[in-house]
Amino acid sequence: MKRIILAFCLLAHAFIMAQSLEFSALADNYNMSVRAIQIWQNKVYYAATDSKFGYIHLKEPTIRKQMKLSDANLQFRTLAQTDDLFYTVNIESPATFYKITKSTFTAEEVFTDTIKTAFYDAFMFDEKGRGLAISDPRKEGKPHFRIISSKNYKNEGGIMPKYQEGEAHFAASNTNIAMKGNTVWIATGGTVSRIFKFNWDKPYFWNVYNTPFVNGKSSTGIYSIDFYDEKFGIAVGGDYTQQSDNVNNIATTSDGGETWQIQASGKNGGYKTCVKIRPKSKGKDIIAVGDQNIEFSSDYGKTWKTISQEKNLYVCEWIDENSLVFAGKNRILKAVFTE
Repeated sequence: MKRIILAFCLLAHAFIMAQSLEFSALADNYNMSVRAIQIWQNKVYYAATDSKFGYIHLKEPTIRKQMKLSDANLQFRTLAQTDDLFYTVNIESPATFYKITKSTFTAEEVFTDTIKTAFYDAFMFDEKGRGLAISDPRKEGKPHFRIISSKNYKNEGGIMPKYQEGEAHFAASNTNIAMKGNTVWIATGGTVSRIFKFNWDKPYFWNVYNTPFVNGKSSTGIYSIDFYDEKFGIAVGGDYTQQSDNVNNIATTSDGGETWQIQASGKNGGYKTCVKIRPKSKGKDIIAVGDQNIEFSSDYGKTWKTISQEKNLYVCEWIDENSLVFAGKNRILKAVFTE
């Protein structure tokens, strides 16, 4: 029996070590920076710098389309989708919300946020069409966000957290919001790294949970989160000014974000901007990308292996359990796992 267990462990280790990615360019030498993508009907859609919005077919990359949402040189780092629409908002005030009809590829302005401190970091809808766009806080430390839903959620005396001085969000990959079931999580960074959590039954009642994540500077904190279910989740990040630093920059939770455990501290590839749990893996397999490399974990985030040294990629999204899209500075790539 011991020999069987040992053989199984060696086989599993060999499988982990054999994981690698084979890349193909969907768009190369594109004059734009992409930090927000969505997959729909065999196409990757993107919102980018210079007001650009478009798509590229995943199997026939020559099938592509692009438009400018504004004549102004706006920077978009958010992109969310419902069954029929895409939504995006530019990061800085005045921040204009746009909706793009999927069937016609036409855009229209929905709303403009003129509050001076508005800085939109992430935007997401769940499967029931309930959407949240999160901004950095107002000057007095109050949360600043917008809910978009067919249901009219009224703020009737909710309980909201106050941001600490120097606490905010990172507009790195449109992934500091996560949603599963009826639950929403929001990650912060800066002087502190915390998790805000609410239930759609009471979206103006937010709980606050501290984490042991790296913090203390405007450049440190949680950059990205993902949840497999309403219990297991992962957070990644670090310090974008010291990208090789790899202490307290990965953490997992098994109780829905109430407590977090540091993983692989000092034993990972450093700063990460986006993390995604592999479909059908039950949370076991996880990929994370940062400016300097791509890493993979096959044990719920406990250990990590660098599987690519590709640079200047900021965001990723699974197409299926064996392939992904990565995007970043001037390019969009498709990657397939090989053994």
